[in-house]
Amino acid sequence: MKPAELIRLAINGRTDIGQVRNENEDHIGWYSHPSLPFGFVVIADGMGGYTGGSQASQLAVRRVTDCLEATPSATFTSCTPDQQLLMMHANIMAALNAANTDILNAKVANPQLANMGSTIVLAVVWQDQVTVAHLGDSRAYLWNREGLVQLTRDHSLVQEMIDNGSLTESQARSSRVRNHITRALGVTDFIEPSIETYALTQNTLLMLCSDGLTEYMDHDELEFVLSTHRPALECCYRFISEANDSGGKDNISVGIIEYTVLADEAEQPQARPAVFQEEEDVTVRKVTH
Repeated sequence: MKPAELIRLAINGRTDIGQVRNENEDHIGWYSHPSLPFGFVVIADGMGGYTGGSQASQLAVRRVTDCLEATPSATFTSCTPDQQLLMMHANIMAALNAANTDILNAKVANPQLANMGSTIVLAVVWQDQVTVAHLGDSRAYLWNREGLVQLTRDHSLVQEMIDNGSLTESQARSSRVRNHITRALGVTDFIEPSIETYALTQNTLLMLCSDGLTEYMDHDELEFVLSTHRPALECCYRFISEANDSGGKDNISVGIIEYTVLADEAEQPQARPAVFQEEEDVTVRKVTH
């Protein structure tokens, strides 16, 4: 584990209504602790039509943000790394369950919002690890000098079709069912988010986004912007501009965490970083507990 004083986090995000919609149904939240190497980004993309989608995503981001900000308590910081990992996963699951309950309760109180729900994706950095969780098709990516990796796998009908070989990646981007998601907040009492933790062993950008961005930009185009535009946090503006210039049919949200290891370690000679393995494609090393 890297010493906390060697880690710096810079976090920012933007959301935009796009060129077509009358309301922004996306919400975004982010936080960076003033003294600890802890921070996060959370993005929610609401569904359910006018007003409902916006309210669902707002409820989700508000609840998850409140829960996650309380993570680095005195009890948490005094635990072992293995215990902290278990607590992190438990806290994220509790936050998502609370957000799910908030949306379900709002639907009971407001029958006109009966169809609302929300995707969600979040990334939480603590020390030299990032924990990513999601429901739906909002995504998280990791970029460093080895390249770009998509950390999430869409919970969607088109992803299932890609997995079973009935649809290609390029076909999926124009499919009529590309917006049909299979998991979300506020739909059922029980939720099943995907949650994984990854090691951070070098300077890294973590990028989260709603599908208003990935509808227009493929893997290579995302990687080009992340690898060539500085300061890195300005990538948020560039991504939104690119999506709007391409049509902006949906709301667009982008959040970036810039993870930097300071000179004491970063200047030491390094072999190929352990975070990546030599395989057919670049992959990241998951942390197990």
